[in-house]
Amino acid sequence: MKFFEVSNPYYALIKASTKEKAIELYTKDSADDEGDLANELTEVGALYAAMRYGRAPGEDKNLVPLKEVLKDMTNDEEMVLLTDGDLL
Repeated sequence: MKFFEVSNPYYALIKASTKEKAIELYTKDSADDEGDLANELTEVGALYAAMRYGRAPGEDKNLVPLKEVLKDMTNDEEMVLLTDGDLL
């Protein structure tokens, strides 16, 4: 699995098998693609993604529990791990 980060127009950290799937997940959950999303999406390392995900507050303003971080980082499910708080 790969990890992708985008900051514009809204921040997201995405776990997906391909860049195309990451774009699909982003446009489903965060914002429309105005045609330049592929240029905004950056692949990041798993350790970086785990640190970002593990240190970000969840919807309840508490950190995601370590067991949940490990489960989400290592399972085969493609998902948006983090999204801009303004979208919640």
